Amino acid sequence: MAAIDNDWLEPLKEEFKKPYYAKLYKTVLEEYNTRTIFPNADELFSAFQLTPLSKVKVVILGQDPYHNDGQAHGLSFSVKPNVAIPPSLVNIYKELQDDLGCKIPNHGYLKKWAEQGVLLLNTVLTVRAHQAYSHRGIGWEEFTDAVIKTLNEQDRPIVFILWGRPAQNKKKMLTNSKHLILEAAHPSPLSAYRGFFGSKPFSKTNEFLIENGVEAINWQIDDLL
Repeated sequence: MAAIDNDWLEPLKEEFKKPYYAKLYKTVLEEYNTRTIFPNADELFSAFQLTPLSKVKVVILGQDPYHNDGQAHGLSFSVKPNVAIPPSLVNIYKELQDDLGCKIPNHGYLKKWAEQGVLLLNTVLTVRAHQAYSHRGIGWEEFTDAVIKTLNEQDRPIVFILWGRPAQNKKKMLTNSKHLILEAAHPSPLSAYRGFFGSKPFSKTNEFLIENGVEAINWQIDDLL
């Protein structure tokens, strides 16, 4: 499986030595060997590789990876080019257009955000094919809680965007007054009309970053030709 080898390694290295992680690693390895698991094993930590700890400006916290074929690739809410845009991301793009006037792109690949410092993190990092939330409770939550704790301890302003209940449950860990917490309903079609639409997370994020002397995020995802 993939490994973390950038500046995330130092604050997380103790996690890899803990009994829960040994059990998690064994479970996930067995799942990859016997079932269809998403994302691919070599993309497990893509969010960390594309967004080093020192570069994180924004955290968008999702629940668990997409569970249909070809969708998940290690970044929450993102899909690779040439993969149909999932309904939640369709709604994210609608809100982005309403909020900042961004053109809705012809694909759902959010690598551009990740490379600017937007950590696209799920609370659970793997899933069985076609079984949403099937790896809940096997240990990933403890690991991603350690990630969130590390981010909370950073001595610089970071925006945490918490969409939906599983993400909002992490709010109690965010105690650093330097950070901004933005909460809204999940962008899923089941809940987007209950407070996600109109929440303006993208403009609020950029206003906060600029106020704190941090370069804003260019949220426009360009079309692929």
